[in-house]
Amino acid sequence: MKKSAKHAVVFVTAPEIKTARRLAQAALKARLAACANLGSNLESHYWWQGKLETSSECLIIFKTRTACLARLEKLIVEKHPYDTPEFVVLPLQAGNKRYLEWIDESVRPST
Repeated sequence: MKKSAKHAVVFVTAPEIKTARRLAQAALKARLAACANLGSNLESHYWWQGKLETSSECLIIFKTRTACLARLEKLIVEKHPYDTPEFVVLPLQAGNKRYLEWIDESVRPST
């Protein structure tokens, strides 16, 4: 196990799998994430514009470097159909050394 302060996991929800795939591919092609896991058929309950809402969504879990977070957020906000897309970052405290090295090799912090 290797400690890490330079890696993060990012959660983004999308209205359906087609949009989730499009966002994941855009982030991967831009080299802003090493991996994007897509989970479909989530049931989301949330407050929106003063009302309690329920909808079906897909969750994208990105693995990336903290140096890419601002660029990844910009890409998601620009390409996402929601007015206020979810973009939640969780810092990675530690991970498998080879996996973290793979993230480093796969992601480009700047272009």
